[in-house]
Amino acid sequence: MEKPRSEITGKANERAEPPEFDALTTPEELVRGDRTRDDFFDAVLGLDGPTTAGDVAALAGRGVDAAREYLEWFERMGIVTQVTESPATYKRNQSYLNWRRVQRLRENHTSEELLGYLQTELKRTEEFEDEFGVTTPGEISIAEYAAATDHSIEEVWERLSSWKTARRRVTLLERALTAESSEGTEIHSTV
Repeated sequence: MEKPRSEITGKANERAEPPEFDALTTPEELVRGDRTRDDFFDAVLGLDGPTTAGDVAALAGRGVDAAREYLEWFERMGIVTQVTESPATYKRNQSYLNWRRVQRLRENHTSEELLGYLQTELKRTEEFEDEFGVTTPGEISIAEYAAATDHSIEEVWERLSSWKTARRRVTLLERALTAESSEGTEIHSTV
């Protein structure tokens, strides 16, 4: 076995005293979202339109060169899509993120659980339809509805946001159940 290089070995006086364990970074802090990749991933999830590497770096609190490398990697994975070349801009690939959510739902829940969640969300969407008197949240003008019902704009916006979330959940749950049942069909048809 080779001896370690001198620059990475401790001096005799350093080895005589135990390390100051309170000064060391705790394992929880090491695995928390302080890693560069997580910072860039969080920044990308927050994108709402085409964004440059410099802007992504600023959102992540990291350097531009690192942002370029992570954006290229995220593009290869399908998390982002490059929109323009010069300057290079990227946008979040919502289709990939939805696909990933569907996969997680299928991995973490049984068909019965997914059906229960779907029924709950469908009931919520029906309640919103009854409350607002229309079939989609896009049919409501926040300001007009607030004025007509004596609700604050914030209250109306929150209710409409909850309705949109319930509708997105219905779509994802249906996709998870549909993918699950079509996989089962493929398995049975090949046996």
